[in-house]
Amino acid sequence: MTATGLAYSDHRFDGLFADRDLTAAECADRASRAADLVDVSALDRTGGGEALLLWREPHSEGWLNLWWQPRDTGYHDHDGSSVGVHVIEGRAWNEPLVFGTPRRVSEYGPGDSFAFSGHGIHRMDHEPGAITIHVYSPPIRSIGHYEIEDGELQRRPTPPDEPSGASPELLASLDALGRDR
Repeated sequence: MTATGLAYSDHRFDGLFADRDLTAAECADRASRAADLVDVSALDRTGGGEALLLWREPHSEGWLNLWWQPRDTGYHDHDGSSVGVHVIEGRAWNEPLVFGTPRRVSEYGPGDSFAFSGHGIHRMDHEPGAITIHVYSPPIRSIGHYEIEDGELQRRPTPPDEPSGASPELLASLDALGRDR
């Protein structure tokens, strides 16, 4: 059992399992349904926050993300896994990596859900106190983290259960491109 009262073997999420890989929209639906099964009043709100695995089965996995401090995921991909996100508390921002157009940042609040395919690169920002559920299908094999190193865009694979860090050089480069127009 964790400080949140949830355990990986918790069977309350069994009804969200699938017999096939899910679409991004189906992931968002499962994230919203999973949110109804979590008692946020029981959460330990100390420390910087964490991501807790709610379930993992052959076709999907669900994570409860608790960020008590500001959290920028940096630009990353999900190695082909689609994702659906549901915001329980606080605010979260999602931004796809785009070139040739202005940055596109979407803001989401409590009760909002959104989804995207497993083929894009994006970053998320979370305000302090944000609580979100993320459902991935298929389960994430790795996370590709993007950053500018020596003037080149680099992708660094990281384990799926290791949070990605910010991409300050890439973000600064995108901001500079926008100012040059």
